[in-house]
Amino acid sequence: MKSFFRVSDIGDLRLALDEAAQVKANPLGWQNLGRGKTIILIFFNSSLRTRLSSQKAALNLGMNPIVLDIGKDSWKLETEMGVVMDGDKPEHLREAVPVIGSYCDIIGVRSFAGLTDRQADYGENILRQFVEYSGKPVISLESATVHPCQAFADLITIEEHRTSPRPKVVMTWAPHPKALPQAVPNSFAEWMNAADVDFVITHPHGYELDPEFVGGAAVEYDQMKAFEGADFVYAKNWSSVESYGQVLSMDRSWTVGRAQMEVTNNAFFMHCLPVRRNMIVTDEVIDSPRSLVIEEAANRVVSAQVVMKRMLESL
Repeated sequence: MKSFFRVSDIGDLRLALDEAAQVKANPLGWQNLGRGKTIILIFFNSSLRTRLSSQKAALNLGMNPIVLDIGKDSWKLETEMGVVMDGDKPEHLREAVPVIGSYCDIIGVRSFAGLTDRQADYGENILRQFVEYSGKPVISLESATVHPCQAFADLITIEEHRTSPRPKVVMTWAPHPKALPQAVPNSFAEWMNAADVDFVITHPHGYELDPEFVGGAAVEYDQMKAFEGADFVYAKNWSSVESYGQVLSMDRSWTVGRAQMEVTNNAFFMHCLPVRRNMIVTDEVIDSPRSLVIEEAANRVVSAQVVMKRMLESL
């Protein structure tokens, strides 16, 4: 595996899930694989689960993880080509990336969408430069458009708790006071479309995701109708794609609460975290025995470790 951005990079999902189960059962079973190897984890944005789970996964594999917070542990980096560098960014990504690549065996990169220029965000300029100039395998630790480690962990969690051959999984938009990127819902949709589930997306008008990620998923604008018979409910906010980066609604009736969960098939509740309580989901739902948010977060180590393991095996 040379890169990890999309569900196609993981290959056969059944094999990936079986490997995840093996890694979870014996997390230290491949320590020799990473001995003498280094992974550099680069963060252009803040993180809790991604940072800690990636470090833990690397250590489980015997690797040496180095974490670099851009602008804090390093110079601020210019990311655009052709600019006159007369501002506060003294180093360009074009030089920084190959230098970083010379110090490691694998690179992980986290960089959020700017939410002002859709074409620029969906062009994945920062991630592309790491792939082009580093000469090393690159993992997206969340980029402008995708968050594959999260989606893989979500699928592992669903696999562990499913009770039917083809469970109904509903991803619902929920209100949030700030404009958030589409990376998590994009990847969740992409991975659910590839998995053996009955997948439905529900959101208000104006919050349609990019068709590339929606794929063949059913889209329902009536949240209560979408929730009927659901086995898993995945709540997430995202800003508008068409009116790019804008908050079009803060309709609190979309907050996932008792009324929504009562029409489900005693569904499990899921969210990637961090979550704004009583905006995205009520305390009652997230604190219930059917909430899987902590299990999801724990599985972030598993998903990252499977990806790193495969990259190490391909070196």
